[in-house]
Amino acid sequence: MTELKVRCFSISLDGYGAGPNQSLENPMGEGAGGLHQWFRGTRTFQSMIGNAGKGIDGPDEDFAARGFENVGAWILGRNMFGPVRGPWPDDSWKGWWGDEPPYHVPVFVLTQYPRAPLEMKGGTTFYFVTDGIQSAYEQARAAANGKDIRLGGGVATVREFLQAGLVDEMHLAISPVLLGSGESLFAGLDLKAMGFRCTEHVPTAAATHVVLRKD
Repeated sequence: MTELKVRCFSISLDGYGAGPNQSLENPMGEGAGGLHQWFRGTRTFQSMIGNAGKGIDGPDEDFAARGFENVGAWILGRNMFGPVRGPWPDDSWKGWWGDEPPYHVPVFVLTQYPRAPLEMKGGTTFYFVTDGIQSAYEQARAAANGKDIRLGGGVATVREFLQAGLVDEMHLAISPVLLGSGESLFAGLDLKAMGFRCTEHVPTAAATHVVLRKD
């Protein structure tokens, strides 16, 4: 059965998934680089950047690897695809990951501006969805063909799907950093009333991994 899951989503101790003053040069905002330190050291990430055989084992690697298991489609907010704002000036921007992105399945990008599908190496095709999150969800569900949909973010996109009641499970990596401001993941949201409960919590030196599942 297809489920919509948030995986490997890093937040600060004070609940921010992105820092203040985001820019082209600093897309995650000031200080937010530390949120993902736990992931960068894993074998999963090192393999993604061409360093096969490098990286650490342990709980951080276990959660990183789980994030890519049984995934049949992704959904991304436009900012997760790239820094371009407004109408697409052309088709030159093809994502952050070069010619072969790490998705290897259909990816549905939320945007207000139409763009033709973009087929990349390794089985990734980006589809640009202009008619809202429900449409993206239905298209991703059909493409997933019984596997799960991974919701990649960013913060505003995850909040939209939470408010719509579409998220089944979340793995959050709470990194030991304080941002003070930025984009808060859960501000104003009552996760308990939404039906979520904590099913796992595993601390490591780099993060505390928490899995929240909706009953």
